[in-house]
Amino acid sequence: MKKWLTPLVLSLTLVLSACGSKGDSSTNNASNNGSQPTASVAPSASPAASGTFTYESETGKVEVPLNPQRIVALTNAPNVLSLGLPLVGVDQWSNKSSMFTEKLSGVAEVTDENLEKIIELDPDLIIAGTNMKNLDKMREIAPTVVYTWGKLDYIEQQLAIGKLLNKEKEAQTWADDFKKRAEEAGKQVKAKIGENATVSVIEFDAKSFYVFGNNWARGTEVLYQAMGLGMTENAKKDALGPGMFTISSESLPEYAGDYIVLSRPKGLDNPVFQTETWKGIPAVKSGRVITIDPASYSYSDPITLDHMLKLYTDEFLALP
Repeated sequence: MKKWLTPLVLSLTLVLSACGSKGDSSTNNASNNGSQPTASVAPSASPAASGTFTYESETGKVEVPLNPQRIVALTNAPNVLSLGLPLVGVDQWSNKSSMFTEKLSGVAEVTDENLEKIIELDPDLIIAGTNMKNLDKMREIAPTVVYTWGKLDYIEQQLAIGKLLNKEKEAQTWADDFKKRAEEAGKQVKAKIGENATVSVIEFDAKSFYVFGNNWARGTEVLYQAMGLGMTENAKKDALGPGMFTISSESLPEYAGDYIVLSRPKGLDNPVFQTETWKGIPAVKSGRVITIDPASYSYSDPITLDHMLKLYTDEFLALP
């Protein structure tokens, strides 16, 4: 625990210690049985990892560890994972994605409201969003760097995380390589589907349908920015700016491209798929629909983007 904790955090720490002493017997038994607490998935910082540097965040300068060993990422956890740094706590959405299930095994799920849990994890760095609660209190626990969601594009965000974690070279290497691979994949796909073919990314829930722009995860960055595939005029007009636009089921044909990526939540259906409105869309009639799970692809980190690049390349090349 950091020596410079304020009275508020020290009080929380004392409460946690007291709670721990009451459960002395069960804790000792767990230890004797070889069970490990969640936070043990990452080692404590070693002497070799000591040292700090000043990181220029969007809210000002923050003194952060050169080699953080116990990171709590309430946002951008997948970006941290891609650079191989040890996490001890992540947000619930990262924890729910099947893309990271194995990599996050044993990592605690935390929120911006559960300061006691964050203190238990004894982080040496916290990454959070500017819209989150208790940011000042988090700063009393460990150096805290915040990002505004969507302020940086997917490349800039990875480079920013790379700089924060002293992995700027690795982040840049990935970015350069990804751009090259995506550009080549885009050429292959365009050769198959046509240089001017359009692609729509559409999602639905129980009540509405949504069309996406070029920066709303689900591989939109891959399709439109990296591979350079085309978007319908209506999608450009309504979704490109805000990133996502709500449409009615009746207007689906107006936003459907020559190819459709349907982001379909597991276990959810919509009666429109049984209607002529949907069945009559040329892309649907021609079998040019790629289905994805939004729960798995709701991030724009290197792990997800690499996976989506391969998935989309393979799917488009296999479609009629």
